[in-house]
Amino acid sequence: MTDTTCHMSISLDGFVAGPEQSRDDPLGLRGPELHGWHIGDPRATEADSTANGWLMRSRGAYVMGRNMFGPVRGEWNETWEGWWGPEPPYHAPVFVLTHYAHAPVTMKGGTTFHFVTEGFDAAYAQALEASEGNGVDIAGGASTVRQALNAGVIDELTLDIAPVLLGSGERLFDGVETFGFEPVEVLHSPLATHVRYRRNAEG
Repeated sequence: MTDTTCHMSISLDGFVAGPEQSRDDPLGLRGPELHGWHIGDPRATEADSTANGWLMRSRGAYVMGRNMFGPVRGEWNETWEGWWGPEPPYHAPVFVLTHYAHAPVTMKGGTTFHFVTEGFDAAYAQALEASEGNGVDIAGGASTVRQALNAGVIDELTLDIAPVLLGSGERLFDGVETFGFEPVEVLHSPLATHVRYRRNAEG
């Protein structure tokens, strides 16, 4: 599959992370409330399981922002290998957007984090090449997804809309110029409405 995908949990008021993101609160204050559908809430249903399958499907490469990779800011003045432990869930090359050069970090299970200082277009081009036709996923966070949307590279966008109002934090669509998608599948549970969109002919 050569499609470029993106899958994000989002609040009713458009936030994908809460305010005050930090090492202790990587999703920001109340951010975890967006993710109960796939992190163990007992109310999760078969719809949530299906959406989790969409989220975890294998991809050939990934693109993410530095804030998603970790809490280190500025120069790389400490060792950091991501939030996910010794074996991240990607099992493929991951291209991390950053303003500061960093040697690649190779983890167990086939994940290697590559750090790209030339911007989104360069990271996406490298991910496309590394994916060997097996698809690229725009993993997040909000700024990286906005860049991908404005670049018009996402073919399939899935939003898990949680019945939560965060009030502030990281908005997904601020500065996005056009949407250009139409829904092709909708699932729901008490924890989220899962909408899978495909780019339309005009998008």
